[in-house]
Amino acid sequence: MYAGKARAYTNIALIKYWGKKDEQLILPMNSSLSLTLDAFYTETSVYFGEALTEDTFFLDGKKQDLKQTAKISKFLDLVRQQQNISLFAKVESQNFVPTAAGLASSASGLAALAGACSVALNLHLSKTELSRLARRGSGSACRSIFGGFSEWQKGDSNQNSFAQQIPSNKWEDELAMVFVLVDDGVKDISSRDGMRRTVETSSFYSGWLETIDTDLETAKQAILEKDFIRLGEVTEANGLRMHGTTLAAVPPFTYWSPESLNVMQLVRTARQQGLPCYFTMDAGPNVKILVEKKNVTALTQFLAEHLSEKQLITAYAGPEIALIPLERLEEK
Repeated sequence: MYAGKARAYTNIALIKYWGKKDEQLILPMNSSLSLTLDAFYTETSVYFGEALTEDTFFLDGKKQDLKQTAKISKFLDLVRQQQNISLFAKVESQNFVPTAAGLASSASGLAALAGACSVALNLHLSKTELSRLARRGSGSACRSIFGGFSEWQKGDSNQNSFAQQIPSNKWEDELAMVFVLVDDGVKDISSRDGMRRTVETSSFYSGWLETIDTDLETAKQAILEKDFIRLGEVTEANGLRMHGTTLAAVPPFTYWSPESLNVMQLVRTARQQGLPCYFTMDAGPNVKILVEKKNVTALTQFLAEHLSEKQLITAYAGPEIALIPLERLEEK
């Protein structure tokens, strides 16, 4: 039996990925930029063995149903095809996410699975190759291969669509992100379905694509110059534009809840009072607030005046994927 383990951290896009031009290869319509965070991560072990007669998937100690296991098997099939092997696998994954956080773990989960497969089968994949492989499981997973800031280059084929680290002189160590949890329920519209509907029907979508390259360059220049205000402004504007596209979809929809809007206004109020901070949101109601580490205490104290402290989680810049070799195990 061949075994491998990996730990990968989730990332939050500052310049969003929204829409696929190839759903099979998971090629995005636009490039994106993210910050990997330390507070949320996934550890995954993979065991390939001739004695196994089917793929099995355990998440947080519980065996998953056929539907969830099929998603994992689909990814394992990619690895098996690439390596010309037919071994089944047992996958054990654990998400280290605060209770009831309602935060997606697909990025860290699929990045960790890609890393664990590489270790188990002794593939010696480079970070670029790992990023390319992780992308096939979940688009944003390609960015979780790297720590700090990373850019997912959209590319136009399987070979040239992958993430790479953005030089930052470790500026990310001076930043933080405060998560405001407003809802941990199941979304009415998944991000996959939301993307598809937006790309196919939204009259605002072309305008979104026209602004991406400028937003990316602005963000990368801000990182290079350690310009927090500039990075925050483009992060907030880009996120609002992404969510704006959903309002023109047919039929229209939104991931915002009334409390999401309330938190956005709180962020604006904090800025008006002299506290630099900027919000962004993914395909869900929870709000993420970018803030300098030196201002975290002031921000959380301000938010705690209006929200429950249980709703607030602070994260800092996270590391790159960790590959953990396991001994070759004897068949039982």
